[in-house]
Amino acid sequence: MKTQRIYLRIFSIFILCVISISFSNIYAQKKIFTVVIDAGHGAHDSGAVGSFAKEKNINLAVSLELGKMIAENFTDVAVVYTRKKDIFIPLQGRADIANSNNADLFISIHTNSNTSSKPYGAETYTLGLAKTKANTEVARRENSVILLESDYKTKYKGFDPHSVDSYIMFEFMQDKFIDQSIEFASAVQQQFGKNHRYNRGVRQAGFWVLHATAAPAVLIELGFISNRSEEQFLASKAGQKQLATSIYNAFATYKYNFDKRSGIPTAKDPKLIEVKTDTLTASKYNPDSARNKSGIENTKQQTAQKNTSNTNLPIFKVQILASRKKLSTDNAAFGGLKNVDYYEENQWYKYTVGNTADYAEIQEIHTQTTKKHFDAFIIAFINGEKISVIDALKIIRDTKKQR
Repeated sequence: MKTQRIYLRIFSIFILCVISISFSNIYAQKKIFTVVIDAGHGAHDSGAVGSFAKEKNINLAVSLELGKMIAENFTDVAVVYTRKKDIFIPLQGRADIANSNNADLFISIHTNSNTSSKPYGAETYTLGLAKTKANTEVARRENSVILLESDYKTKYKGFDPHSVDSYIMFEFMQDKFIDQSIEFASAVQQQFGKNHRYNRGVRQAGFWVLHATAAPAVLIELGFISNRSEEQFLASKAGQKQLATSIYNAFATYKYNFDKRSGIPTAKDPKLIEVKTDTLTASKYNPDSARNKSGIENTKQQTAQKNTSNTNLPIFKVQILASRKKLSTDNAAFGGLKNVDYYEENQWYKYTVGNTADYAEIQEIHTQTTKKHFDAFIIAFINGEKISVIDALKIIRDTKKQR
């Protein structure tokens, strides 16, 4: 009798475990994933202003297009907007919307600007201490919107967007969502790179809206409104569609991996959308399309190709890294550099950019490349054989003397 009671208790515990696991699986399958899309600025806060376009309008157009794509392709995702029209939302209010909706991901859409008209390209920020002056300036500009609020000193606990001291707090913060934030930010930048946008990389800075959001959170700078070519791209419907699609594909990839980690049944592949980029859009609106891998205009590259037709002249390249394994040319390790090439040496794959007989040009390419690859260096070849740069320069000098 006693033995029967023991078996009965064991059986009951087993049944309860099965029921508990079943309910957990059902919950995991039906749990709604909430993404909050934040169109930066609005109403009297125009954000950055270009020669004809305003940041607030670009941000809203891309945000609405992105949300529409997500809603159409994911029945298990709730899309929440901080704004769907031209209204002003306080900075803290945007984070409050994310927190009150228990956001699983927060995406803040912005448009960059610079005192110079030369910078271009897209970059995505996660929360952290800015390591460069440029990153700090972006954070200051986006945070300065709090100055439009009459009670900002109280609401933001004394945070001053223009004070260097205020940003020290981000150095000591422990953001438990940083890994997921970087994962999504990397996916966004990878998609931008794939779809003809110049990839300025994943960066960190002290953005209040990211700090105040209790979820994985990123702030995307779509491009520079201060660059005339990019302004035209950012303000065009084709450009906005292209940008939204790139961010959507990053979201689809992130959600796919999120579901796998959570034990939620997934499809074989992420639900990606083909990015439509016609030649007109790429050439007319994208500064990167008229440049080679290091930001040097193609006219120089064409000149270099003419120079390299003489096989007696050495060819210069910039080596950026080496790997035992062969990498795809769009690998994140290249930091968005275009037209990456490689050569094999002693069982190593060594990756390069640039291909010119003009030493002054390779120096310029090297300068551009070291902005992302600090230890990049110049190498030389002649008729496919690697030689020292000193020997290459001697050959060029002797060739000129013979002329």
